[in-house]
Amino acid sequence: MDKLKATCVFPFVYGDTIYYNCISKHSDYPWCSLDHKFHGRWRYCTGQDPPMCVFPFRYRSRSFQNCTKKGYIFQRSWCSLTSNYDQDGKWKQCSPYDV
Repeated sequence: MDKLKATCVFPFVYGDTIYYNCISKHSDYPWCSLDHKFHGRWRYCTGQDPPMCVFPFRYRSRSFQNCTKKGYIFQRSWCSLTSNYDQDGKWKQCSPYDV
């Protein structure tokens, strides 16, 4: 399998930790797992491998279908990296072009 063409899997488990984006553990360069639970298959990350928003997601007991500005002090849009932000607290900032 060509590592450059293989798709990163997010989230993935490495050790006892769940990761929602590329990591630099034991490496000078960010990498990702090619399996949900890391079993030795990996590749270096590129600019094409950002963490992805999950829709719909739950925030403050409400369901969101798009990026939101609710709860972000700087009034920028954000999204959850899991289906339940209330439970997991994993997020990323959205593009300025996303609501």
